[in-house]
Amino acid sequence: MSDVRESARIRVVAPGELTEAETEAWRELRATSGAPANAFMEPEFTRAVGLVRPRARVAVVRDGRAGEHEPVGFFPYEAGPLGHGRAIGLGVSDSQGAVLRTGSRLTARELLKACALSSWEFDNLESGQKLFVPAAAEKFASPVIDVGEGYEAYVAALRERSPKFLRTTTAKERKLGRQAGEVRFVFDERDPAALSTLMEWKSAQYRRTGRSDRFAKPWIRALVRQLAATRTPGCSGVLSVLYVADRPVAAHFGLRSRTVLSCWFPAYEPEFAKFSPGLILHLRMAESAAAAGIGMLDLGRGAAEYKDSLKTGDLAVYEGTAIRPGARGALYRASREPSRRAHSFVRDRPRLAGLAQRTLSTVGRLRVGK
Repeated sequence: MSDVRESARIRVVAPGELTEAETEAWRELRATSGAPANAFMEPEFTRAVGLVRPRARVAVVRDGRAGEHEPVGFFPYEAGPLGHGRAIGLGVSDSQGAVLRTGSRLTARELLKACALSSWEFDNLESGQKLFVPAAAEKFASPVIDVGEGYEAYVAALRERSPKFLRTTTAKERKLGRQAGEVRFVFDERDPAALSTLMEWKSAQYRRTGRSDRFAKPWIRALVRQLAATRTPGCSGVLSVLYVADRPVAAHFGLRSRTVLSCWFPAYEPEFAKFSPGLILHLRMAESAAAAGIGMLDLGRGAAEYKDSLKTGDLAVYEGTAIRPGARGALYRASREPSRRAHSFVRDRPRLAGLAQRTLSTVGRLRVGK
């Protein structure tokens, strides 16, 4: 499946065709990039996507001055019809972009041409991606929890900033224990049944709120199970579960590196909603993450009240499309831009966004018969 494109310095391969030397070079480039060590940007995530998305590709960039066998960059993507490319795992990946040596003079146009792409779509482009940020149409906040100084320091700051929130959440945890049974938390649960339960909860939540059910897509279910079994320093699946009397009441599946936990799929049992089990779960996750040497929990793009309550700051991510001049690029722009602008118009107007969400929720309730 290997293919050499226009530039002799760029080789396009399937993720599974990366050599061990190339994989290690990818890791080293990420380690020296200065960006947060987000597991979505590691080769393991791209390889996992490659197992469930047959059009996944990686452009391996070499600089002739550095020697034929020394990669200086990697660009993971998914190839689509008419040369329309997408970020690897678009729709579920929370950090996207190219992995390039600092000071690279490669241009977006050159890279896309070498990959035979007329366009490349992204929705969670990592901050600092100089190659593609100029093509961004919108910028979004990705809330984070900083536990780099330890969990107690985080709780002290939370108590000062949101004393009522912390007091209420801890009181609900005590009440949950009194009324339902012993509360137990497992940071890294390996039981596949617990993962299945989480996916069932999340599917029900998507349907209840009128959103597209991601777990109805076989490739996403397969990807999550593949990553749940992945154990490397840069990318490991972590399933965290809150139990009450040995019954799971809240769970989360995400990816961790040595220093960052990327929060991905949280959900809870609606029967226990009055106890806010999701908030209890996130506080327990922050505590365990800090104890494991993780300095940051990335809650991911998207507005949510619980994120505002828990966060200590924000990272920036970008949405847009890099388009190479030409007929196919123009066709893509004409087909996608009106829809993107409509979504942006609604998002930027709270009243419209609220009405849209209420409409989706109503549709969701009708769909599940409630």
